[in-house]
Amino acid sequence: MTATDQEPTTRRWAGLSRTAQGDAVPSAFDRSRGFLAGLRPSDRALGWLAPLSVTLLAFALRLYHLGTPKRFAFDETYYAKDAWSLLNNGHAQTYLADVDGNTNNKIDDDILAGHVHDVWTGDPSMAVHPEVGKWLIALGEKAFGMEPFGWRIMSAVIGALMVLVMCRLLRRMTGSTVLGCIAGLLLMFDGLHFVLSRLALLDIFLAFFLLCGIHCIVADRDRFRRRLGEHAVDDVTGEVVVQGWGPVRGLLLRPWLLTGGICFGLAIGTKWVALYPLATFGLLVWLWSAGARRSFGVRWAVLRSALVDGVPAFLQLVLVAVITYIATWGGWLAHSNDYEDHLSSTQYRQYTGQGHCAEDDDRYVATDLDESKRWPTAKEKDAKGLGEAWQSLRSLWYYHQDVYTFHTHFLNCSTHTYQSKPSSWLLINRPVGVAVTNDIQPADRDLPADQEDLPRDKDCDAPEGSDCIRQVLLIGNPMIWWGGCIALLFSVVMWVGARDWRYGVAVMGTLSTWLPWMQYDTRPIFLFYAIAILPFVVMALTLSIGTLIGPSRLPSARRTVGVVVGGAFLVLVLVNYAWFWPIWTNGLLTSSEWLDRIWFARWV
Repeated sequence: MTATDQEPTTRRWAGLSRTAQGDAVPSAFDRSRGFLAGLRPSDRALGWLAPLSVTLLAFALRLYHLGTPKRFAFDETYYAKDAWSLLNNGHAQTYLADVDGNTNNKIDDDILAGHVHDVWTGDPSMAVHPEVGKWLIALGEKAFGMEPFGWRIMSAVIGALMVLVMCRLLRRMTGSTVLGCIAGLLLMFDGLHFVLSRLALLDIFLAFFLLCGIHCIVADRDRFRRRLGEHAVDDVTGEVVVQGWGPVRGLLLRPWLLTGGICFGLAIGTKWVALYPLATFGLLVWLWSAGARRSFGVRWAVLRSALVDGVPAFLQLVLVAVITYIATWGGWLAHSNDYEDHLSSTQYRQYTGQGHCAEDDDRYVATDLDESKRWPTAKEKDAKGLGEAWQSLRSLWYYHQDVYTFHTHFLNCSTHTYQSKPSSWLLINRPVGVAVTNDIQPADRDLPADQEDLPRDKDCDAPEGSDCIRQVLLIGNPMIWWGGCIALLFSVVMWVGARDWRYGVAVMGTLSTWLPWMQYDTRPIFLFYAIAILPFVVMALTLSIGTLIGPSRLPSARRTVGVVVGGAFLVLVLVNYAWFWPIWTNGLLTSSEWLDRIWFARWV
């Protein structure tokens, strides 16, 4: 520390710069207090009541015919069954091929027919995703049984809660309850979010915990600046006095980061891809802290903040996330012996780097296998006490290595009808059909003998020579995604040009949840993975609408234009939502009505 650094820096309120509109720029101390400190009790009440109303509406919409289609839709066949095994056995087990004695039916049909017990082989399953989302699905199955409504209800609950978090986050970022509710409505009316809130897939849980983690980090930013301002004020003179490194001791404990660490740990415990936004926003926490110190006059703030803020933040955010993640594998660790016995020498463990694509079925065939390779823990004598815990953790690490090998090698040769390139996700290039019933005939139509088995529906009013269709299509609301592309470009301009940190959240959030998928575009990946990007697209749209309207409540041309443009956009979003409703909810459509909603050939 130099002699100059030891001299206190005193900030007075005179001589502050002004904005382009001529308004005085608030002092660092005033900015540190934020808008929340000035809210009236009525504002705070409305800030909860309005988002809760939007959330209840979102939940009601997601409950509509939640149990239909009455089947395992798409990857529900994995996650719903894994969840049922977790609930009954404590860990995921493989399933029998048949339990009702009719070998013509698959196990999925048996379960749908009510055969939900004694359906496991007893051997552990090689599940390739962590367990948090599946445990949440299991809660619904515990409450409502092993049937479609039971395995989908928690997705609806989490989807609705995600709308609440979205409302509150944008309210915190903008100081406007109206803009917060606009963000919630945009999220609520998106098709990707809507359909995933009605299916037992993992991605809605991933997106929810990610959004909660981001909210915690933004809340920590507000709290850190407020606490910094409080500790920087001289108790006698009331002036802001900063010396050397600035306040340190009173800023070490950051409760919002601790909570954020738990949220990110649960997100990673749902899907590993949450690691990327954790790393991104962990860096932002440090840079925001450094920026706050610099605004109070701390010199070399970036380097100094790395030590006094970055290290404590890492422990409270990243380390807590790691501990939370390991804890989510409790069921696996309790049954680690079973995994050591049955899954310690799979082809993923034996694989040494050589293989080829099978021409007949698009599988990756490993040709260079070391049959002697097993987990080292499988060869060791079972330990006791702390030694057993360490042995189980090591087995979990080897299991992770095998799962990583599966994801990075054994899917590269696979293909899927609905796979898509991540570069096209923001443009909704290739949606996913998760369930479809084709060739539905009117109930009173006479059919040839060879077509008597076609499905019928009394509500089908298709003209002669045509038929009806029911489909659940995983596709976003085009107005939100296409408008979001423009909003994201505007966000880059506002973040870089106007140095508005809020737009930076939208930009970095989008990049951290989108770009990592580019390295896996040779394997089957799907549009619905973009649900993690959606909150940041909504954030960019909401902030852009707020910028169009402007901060002043007084009548003006700018405010009028902003309200008209923003209102028109919301109306178009709602119209799109109503138009696509039937293909999001397995509704009955004639073939021509269905085609009216399939705007591009690549959507089929």
